[in-house]
Amino acid sequence: MAKKYTMIINLAKCIGCQACTVACKFQNNVPDGKFRTKTPANELKGTYPNVSLYFVKEACQMCQKAPCVSVCPTKASYYNEDGVVLVDEDKCVGCLYCMTACPYDARFLNKETGAVDKCTFCYELKVSKGEKPACVSTCVGGALIFGDLNDPLSQASQFLAKHKGEVRKPELGTHPGVYYIYEGVVK
Repeated sequence: MAKKYTMIINLAKCIGCQACTVACKFQNNVPDGKFRTKTPANELKGTYPNVSLYFVKEACQMCQKAPCVSVCPTKASYYNEDGVVLVDEDKCVGCLYCMTACPYDARFLNKETGAVDKCTFCYELKVSKGEKPACVSTCVGGALIFGDLNDPLSQASQFLAKHKGEVRKPELGTHPGVYYIYEGVVK
């Protein structure tokens, strides 16, 4: 059976330290001023002394019906054998159609390569070798969980069986493969 990789972000555990952002930049040689992932703070809620703040990791949502893949004229944006959305730098002509189509603002033009760039779950460098993505392995708060949803014994499958995972912009029908757990945070 094919794998179905997912990332789960447990927002109650994220402390906004940006270790995931830094690890991603170093692991993937992301140019200055650009990010494959980032974790901005959500707006401050409440009034003093009862205030709350949480952080929402932003990156490619690994959609099962990815608009970026369907609009790519050169097929540079594609699904690999494990359903991970990737970009073939050699096929990318920098037309930016995929960037326009992405409703999550998760892509950027890498001026060093001339190709569009984005989160890949560190597929080529880590996941294909049985390792976790750089962001997951460096998350000091334990907020990031990664695994194969088609494996009922994976940590990701077991976690989602016990917790309500939500996806970003479900109304768009892109069927994201990244889940957010809001239990314990004030939205």
